Amino acid sequence: MMNVAIVDTGVANISSVKFALERLSINPLITNNTDLIKKSDRVILPGVGSAPHAMRRLKSEGIDTVLKMLKQPVMGICLGMQILYEYLEEGGSSIEGLGLLKGKVKLLNTKQNPSPHMGWNKLNFSKKDCLLNGVKNGSYVYFVHSYAADLSNFTLAKTNYGNDFSSIVKKNNIYGCQFHPERSSSVGANILKNFLELKT
Repeated sequence: MMNVAIVDTGVANISSVKFALERLSINPLITNNTDLIKKSDRVILPGVGSAPHAMRRLKSEGIDTVLKMLKQPVMGICLGMQILYEYLEEGGSSIEGLGLLKGKVKLLNTKQNPSPHMGWNKLNFSKKDCLLNGVKNGSYVYFVHSYAADLSNFTLAKTNYGNDFSSIVKKNNIYGCQFHPERSSSVGANILKNFLELKT
């Protein structure tokens, strides 16, 4: 049986990620125990809400250090993806992230569109990857966010909402989804399944 750890960041959407994995016949462990996180086959870093609060929680429990050491596949979701980066812009301040991905997460320039970006939008693939097996280019997934990462060498898929931004990123064993795969119907379930089945 695969051991999957959902990091308890103290923010929202943890239960919905857990239920999505249970629908894939995985019984994940929600934990902030660094030893259990280290021993897990897969690690998921979820998050909705405040970046400073999430980073304080990770640092106070030593989870930030552990996440930087992991060799197994790690997936950040929404805020969890954003804190993979070096810096996050929030409320006019620059917050230090985990630094696993180079760059800064900034306020999304939505132009005439409402902010936050909330609802279904398209994935446009930039590169091929096992995470996208069985997912059609142009598939719709569910977003709720005000901040986003620019396109970069890490971008597997981009999405446009006023401007293009990175909606899926990858660097080595580190993956990030700006959208919510746990709320993205069969497409999101497929992406989570592919994450669980990644060869290591």
